[in-house]
Amino acid sequence: MNDQIFDAIREALANADESSWTQELHIQVIKYADSLADVTGKEFCEAVQIKDSYFAEFNKMKKIATRLIAAGLDVSRL
Repeated sequence: MNDQIFDAIREALANADESSWTQELHIQVIKYADSLADVTGKEFCEAVQIKDSYFAEFNKMKKIATRLIAAGLDVSRL
């Protein structure tokens, strides 16, 4: 399952323009946060083939996703 998610995230990032790449990263992590709950930042960066320095962004977005979902965000619409 995670391989399909990582593929989808890689594709979304590849299709994002340079000015919105980080925003797209945030959206993708929020979208798949439930499935990525047991994935570490380092594992995520390796799997998606991005710089290890993005592990902090990954961890922040997972935490924010929990609050957004609890507040009613429908991640299927992302």
